[in-house]
Amino acid sequence: MVIGVPKEIKNNEYRVGIVPSGVEELVRDGHRVLVESGAGVGSGITDAQFQAAGAEIAAAGRVWRGADLVMKVKEPLPEEYPLLQEGQLLFTFLHLAPLPDLVAVLRARQARAVAYETIQLADGSLPLLAPMSQVAGKMAVQLGAAFLQREKGGSGILLGGVPGTKHGRIVILGGGAVGINAAKVAYGLGAQVVIVDIDHSRLSYIDDVFDGKVVTLMSNRRSIREAAAECDMLVGAVLVAGAKAPRLVDREVLQGMKEGSVFVDVAIDQGGISETSRPTSHADPVYVEEGVIHYCVPNIPGAVPMTSTYALTNVTLPYCRKLAGEDLAGVLRADSALAKGVNTWAGQITCPPVAAAMGDEAVPLESLL
Repeated sequence: MVIGVPKEIKNNEYRVGIVPSGVEELVRDGHRVLVESGAGVGSGITDAQFQAAGAEIAAAGRVWRGADLVMKVKEPLPEEYPLLQEGQLLFTFLHLAPLPDLVAVLRARQARAVAYETIQLADGSLPLLAPMSQVAGKMAVQLGAAFLQREKGGSGILLGGVPGTKHGRIVILGGGAVGINAAKVAYGLGAQVVIVDIDHSRLSYIDDVFDGKVVTLMSNRRSIREAAAECDMLVGAVLVAGAKAPRLVDREVLQGMKEGSVFVDVAIDQGGISETSRPTSHADPVYVEEGVIHYCVPNIPGAVPMTSTYALTNVTLPYCRKLAGEDLAGVLRADSALAKGVNTWAGQITCPPVAAAMGDEAVPLESLL
């Protein structure tokens, strides 16, 4: 199989879909790997390093046209839609629920689109999303803390405080991978930390992990409203695999928050958890609504590619090798986790949460193989 790795074109997206060690493994498996010239520069990887691992360096058009399987980091942008080939296998983060135009393109091209974020193991975990959630959670706090600075429009509070002053308070909505990692950083900085979740067993686990030093609250409208009113930073860390993020924060909640507080919506790539959330970029990351600074960048890990690119390849490569095998239908029948990653196939939507977001019904993948 020919595997293509194009350069990412999303604003300030410095990750690349594979690293040289991954190229070497795919070449040893008998595949050709086409890497777009300059694709790895942002991650500190040169064309020469990719070539030494066995890759062929090519222009963007040749990578897309010549690949049976395209391996990326982020979803194709409108400029890339014309490059998508009929029936091509696409392996990347897709986050399709808030992207009806991309869904329409994938269906029209009969793309076999496999999303990193919906590959799901039997225990409910998301192995390809996990490392990027860890990165995003940790970064959410350090990014939000910077915008709390007065010269950036924030309230001017230091999360960790100093002796004799109040410490900052951070409220995290969601106790999954993003939430836990945000809490680790916030707690390490000395902030007061509150985690809100709908799963009591998850809250019990968090209470044990942090030895009772992090406040845990059951999620409901009142607890969110009251917790938000007391915080300096609010982090949206809620995830429903493949589906649009639930809207947990409305204007009433924001109006009750402190002037100059910061809201970091990590769930923005699934539509965001607030009615005021809209995607921003690393180049222009924030805006203000109801006196609250909103940070809604959908590719937070792209800013730290030296960590993110390698962490991502660690988990995506084994699945790429499966997808590039000779009996793809057989692999998907045998691997239920990978099968859940298929979002579109043969012009049909096969992922139920994505179909629901489109107002459609999913077609069982088994009927299309």
